[in-house]
Amino acid sequence: MAERDEMERLKALDDRIAKAKAALEPPRAAQDHHSMAQVGWRMVIELVSGLGIGAAMGYGLDVLFGTLPIFLVVLTLLGFAAGVKTMMRSAREIQDNRVDAARQGAGLKQGDKTSGQ
Repeated sequence: MAERDEMERLKALDDRIAKAKAALEPPRAAQDHHSMAQVGWRMVIELVSGLGIGAAMGYGLDVLFGTLPIFLVVLTLLGFAAGVKTMMRSAREIQDNRVDAARQGAGLKQGDKTSGQ
């Protein structure tokens, strides 16, 4: 009988531990099916805005100095490079956020390379 009481106590303890873990676990976030489209549009806007700003500045300088469209070409290329750089930084930021979220879901802390065993 003592064994049966001990098993019941262990079962009750296990149930309480499971309930406490469930209370501490954050609720699962609803997946947004538009999230990848938002990321894509953000990158497109960053690239196009870099091009547009560079072209506008180049055209303005060409009109101001009365030169050939050298500033337009040079600053458009620099704007494109700036847009690509910004786009790559955003992609890296999004990737790092997803990796961190996956690690948190797996129970790993940031910087852990192992499963914590």
